[in-house]
Amino acid sequence: MSVQCACSAAPKLVFSCSGAADVGEIADQAVRLVSREGRGKMFCLAGIGGRVSGIMRSTEAASGIVAVDGCPLNCARKSLEEAGFTEFKHVQLAALGLNKGQSAVTQESIRLVADSVNAMLDAV
Repeated sequence: MSVQCACSAAPKLVFSCSGAADVGEIADQAVRLVSREGRGKMFCLAGIGGRVSGIMRSTEAASGIVAVDGCPLNCARKSLEEAGFTEFKHVQLAALGLNKGQSAVTQESIRLVADSVNAMLDAV
C-alpha cells in the first residue's frame, strides 16, 4: 500500500473592502465572484482586524494574498499591514476608474475588478 500526502497547496486568499459606498459593494461582489470561480478564496478581513488566531494562521500560510480596496482610504491594505502582513498584491478601484460615489454597481464594473484581481492572483 502506497502512502500519499493528503495535503493540498496553500490557497491564495483575497481580502475585500466591503464598505458602505458603491465602490465597497463593487469590491465585495468582485471578490465573491473570484471566489465562486475558484481563482482565489475570499477570506475574512474582520478576522484580520480582530486578530482571530485561526484566521491569522491561515493567512500566514497562504500561498498568495490580494487586498482589494474600494476607495483611497485603503482599509483592506491597512488592516493587513497593521496585522503584520507585508507581502501581498493590492487592487485599488480608483486606479481602475471606479470612484467613490460615482460608480454604479453593475455586472461590468464587478467583472472589471474581478479581472484585475485574477491578474494579481496570477502574479502571486
